[in-house]
Amino acid sequence: MSIKFYMTTVSTNRDIYIKQNRIKLILDGKKIPYEEIDLSKNQEVREEMRALAGIPDLLPPQIFNGDTYCGDFQAFDDANEDGRLLEFLHLK
Repeated sequence: MSIKFYMTTVSTNRDIYIKQNRIKLILDGKKIPYEEIDLSKNQEVREEMRALAGIPDLLPPQIFNGDTYCGDFQAFDDANEDGRLLEFLHLK
């Protein structure tokens, strides 16, 4: 399985932009490969993300390992700070 990072390149919400950049910074820094999926380009992909997570109003950024939902930015950041990032990402 591979890490999927659902994000958007079109947002006026500065908080989303900051969170997305932090996720990329951490994944790149730890050399964890991931696929970046831009939800602003395809509404079907947004609905697929929400269906896989089982949360109908889910907003980016979100992290998956394959089709397994890992969590949102806060869960990602908490796992990173606690030294549990690999477990959070289902890589360990």
